[in-house]
Amino acid sequence: MISTKGLVKRYGTFTAVDGLDLNIGRGEVYGFLGPNGAGKTTTIMMLLGITRPTAGEIRLFGELAGPRRLDLRRRIGVVPEKHPRGVWQWMTAEEYLRFFADLFEVPRSADRIEQLLDKVDLLRVRWKRIREFSRGMLQKLSIVRALLPDPDILLLDEPISGLDPLGIKQVRDLILTENREGRTIFISSHQLSEMEKICHRVAIMFRGRLMVEDQMRSLLSRITVEREIRVELEDPPADLADRVRVLPFVSTAALQGRILVVKITREGDQRRALSEHLIRLGLVPLSLEEKVPSLEEAFVTITQENVATLARGDTR
Repeated sequence: MISTKGLVKRYGTFTAVDGLDLNIGRGEVYGFLGPNGAGKTTTIMMLLGITRPTAGEIRLFGELAGPRRLDLRRRIGVVPEKHPRGVWQWMTAEEYLRFFADLFEVPRSADRIEQLLDKVDLLRVRWKRIREFSRGMLQKLSIVRALLPDPDILLLDEPISGLDPLGIKQVRDLILTENREGRTIFISSHQLSEMEKICHRVAIMFRGRLMVEDQMRSLLSRITVEREIRVELEDPPADLADRVRVLPFVSTAALQGRILVVKITREGDQRRALSEHLIRLGLVPLSLEEKVPSLEEAFVTITQENVATLARGDTR
């Protein structure tokens, strides 16, 4: 659906995007992540044909894209970071959407507008002026406007920035619903905890370069140096940590009340061996959980500690 090869954008001596290769398939929820200044917005502007690349190529739907390929651009619904207050604030939500429905030549536009407003719980405020909308309402209105022409790709730039918890959940549920209906979703964001919940794959940009692109589970796994296992026990002896450290796969062990915290080597699944060792000691594990690293932890690792290692694909 979206692919780039060797994509570069320079502004004088400053390189905003440096040799970017992307390949996004149909039906994916794809997270395009990175801190402010990483090159995310510049990449989006090139994908949409607003900014010309310095080098490289962009393909949309398998076809070479460019500023004149409006036929390809019409198949992408865009939700920008800035909301539609601006020059539209005197309009009602209904008037705003009718304007864009006419612009996009949306068939049966009245029905389409009503259906989409109802989907995002804005039908009751369809005649309210945009200047009276909250930030969350504006965000949902932007998404409705982007969905009007039934695009194949929905591109969202910071879709949950500044929203309250309820607004975040509503936008998340809408994204997942649209994806289940077959739409490809491209999300540019630095809200990592939320992206972890909805993305199939993520790419992490840093200083204009693509540091890593992977499925969520594989990405979290590759940055794990040690795995942490937490075992709840009914009445553990005070010297239990010492008696567990003798296992060859255990790096460290510590007793925190009734919880035994064990760090083990990354290779292999040692949970069964650990349980069997505890049973031999006369203890019965009440629960055993493995702590999984978060996307935020992966991001910190990639952008601060292991940038060079991950960029060349060495995860040892």
